[in-house]
Amino acid sequence: MPKHGKKYRAAREKIDPLARYSFQDALRLAAECSYARFDETLDIAVRLGVDPRHADQMVRGTVVLPNGLGKEVRVLVFAKGEKVKEALDSGADYAGGDELVDQIKEGWLEFDKTIATPDMMGAVGKIGKILGPRGLMPNAKLGTVTFDVQKVVREIKAGKVDFRVEKTGIVHAPMGKVSFGEEKLSQNIAAFLETLVRLKPTAAKGTYVKGIAITTTMGPGIQVDPLAVKAILP
Repeated sequence: MPKHGKKYRAAREKIDPLARYSFQDALRLAAECSYARFDETLDIAVRLGVDPRHADQMVRGTVVLPNGLGKEVRVLVFAKGEKVKEALDSGADYAGGDELVDQIKEGWLEFDKTIATPDMMGAVGKIGKILGPRGLMPNAKLGTVTFDVQKVVREIKAGKVDFRVEKTGIVHAPMGKVSFGEEKLSQNIAAFLETLVRLKPTAAKGTYVKGIAITTTMGPGIQVDPLAVKAILP
């Protein structure tokens, strides 16, 4: 079992493991427990009352966080012709066709998100085994297979987050940097939770949001009262 350092242990002592905090108190504690020399990311984990083994209880979606993520996201667009220029003019870091596919086959992966126009998916499918396990495969359900590359590139650059419930029924997502402060982080969390609640499957019965925890990159987890969701939603 790995041993934690003094700073982690000191941060953990500030948190009552049995308590279920309000978002305001949890965010305040998260800031107090942030001890790394870099600007840590605040993550949220939500345990849902769904069984992802059933297709009608799968929860998957996207949300554009109002205050972004506080980090530069490198976007690659698979496209042809005029769509290449459109992608680059919209802020994409890389755009092209078969030449990018060949580069990726050779091991190049210097990007964080991908978009593809529908006419490129045949070529992109050839590198699905490389992109898929890394969560980099363009997906029509997430809006990243589209001819409207301008809109999607700008959304991703602005702080678009993809999320999907895991086999355990938990959804993880980044909510921004600790340096954002409580107000901006609360706004991002509210936007995320509003989307998550809206996506509740009709087949899901009983309590939908069963548990919430937030944590910084290096810090301990902080449990949030699930009933606090109503207080933070717009």
